[in-house]
Amino acid sequence: MFRGLQDKYKLRVKRKLEEAVVAYFQAHPEVKLIVVTGSVGKTSTKKAIATVLSQRYRVRLHEGNHNTDMSVPLSILGVPYPDNIRSVSQWQRAIKLANERVLRPTDVDVVVQELGADHPGDIAAFGRYLRPYMGVVTAVTAEHMEFFKTIDAVAKEELTAGNFSQLALINRDDIDGKYANLLTNTNLDTYGTTAAAEYRFEQTSFDLEKGRTGRLIAPDLPNGIEMTVHALGEHNVRPIVAAATVGLKFGLTSEDIVEGVSKIQPVPGRMQLLRGLGGSKIIDDSYKSSPDDAVAAIQTFFSMEAPQRIAILGSMNELGEISQAEHEALGKMFGPDTVDWVITVGNDAEKYIAPAAHAKGCQVKSFKNAVQAGAFAHSVMKQSALVLVKGSQNQVYTEEAIKILLLDQNDVKRLVRQSPAWMATKEEFFERNLV
Repeated sequence: MFRGLQDKYKLRVKRKLEEAVVAYFQAHPEVKLIVVTGSVGKTSTKKAIATVLSQRYRVRLHEGNHNTDMSVPLSILGVPYPDNIRSVSQWQRAIKLANERVLRPTDVDVVVQELGADHPGDIAAFGRYLRPYMGVVTAVTAEHMEFFKTIDAVAKEELTAGNFSQLALINRDDIDGKYANLLTNTNLDTYGTTAAAEYRFEQTSFDLEKGRTGRLIAPDLPNGIEMTVHALGEHNVRPIVAAATVGLKFGLTSEDIVEGVSKIQPVPGRMQLLRGLGGSKIIDDSYKSSPDDAVAAIQTFFSMEAPQRIAILGSMNELGEISQAEHEALGKMFGPDTVDWVITVGNDAEKYIAPAAHAKGCQVKSFKNAVQAGAFAHSVMKQSALVLVKGSQNQVYTEEAIKILLLDQNDVKRLVRQSPAWMATKEEFFERNLV
């Protein structure tokens, strides 16, 4: 992130930005900080929380995933991240704006901030200067395994945020109960979609167009709250349950929560249902791919009726030594009775998903380039097909396969990674990977 700046200078800048954050909350103790961390689902949960709380409060959040040691302080303070990270003058200006933010009257009541962990110790480092009112932990699954090595190490990392927060809110469904011993914060609640969670959504009916009707169950609401949730896949209901739970903790009324939940929209690339050519439907889950959320997406894909199913699967990044086993496990989920084509994008998907699916009797085609994968899917796609598109960013970019399949090209704006900077990165990659 900081190529071109000396390490000592980076540390000075980081320290000054962190000091500004500390000073900001000292000057404005009425502002509540909510941090969101976890292996998957951070961005969806962050945005859902902000949407619900916005029914009553002024909320600040960064729309992107500025969740690193240098970007978190700026995001909390609402200061733009430098366009040129090698520019000393831009960082000096960022420090100046951060200090000015401390002195000005606050323009928000709540800050919702995502925290990322690439290496062991990253989350604990945020705890050196952040004192959140609430810490939300979304999941413990395989991530950055080349550094963490084991799921136990991931759990230790992510749950740290619950311990340095005043209140902790933990996803009971996606965090194994055996890790409860890692939580020292006794001011703890759980959320989810199963009976194991204290705050949960109990579904009574589901319609692809109208959404999921059900009731939010909570310890402090004996009769619950009737509401409709718009989410494709049960795993995408959980961020909404987290948001509703946070709303209750912040004193929102049932009416506020129902209204806020109704306004929650899927994050681009996170289980969005898009209209495709020839009456087809596209499940766009191209934002990121890890073993647990890939399995959840595939299960949702299987649950939907369609005369033809096509799966476009990109490599899962950052799995380290477990990459082969996890990719093969995905490939083994498919069979000729559940899918008509398995199309892979990327090296690990080709090496491991493709042969595993082929061994189960599936038709399989592999590509290095997502655009070519989309063109092939277009060539074999039949009327009213259902297409699952799952992928990640680095050297995968399966969102670009979707463009070829869309009925309405105006929906391109609903795809992930469409900024000019991202498009330039992708075009360069595709030019180098034409076959």
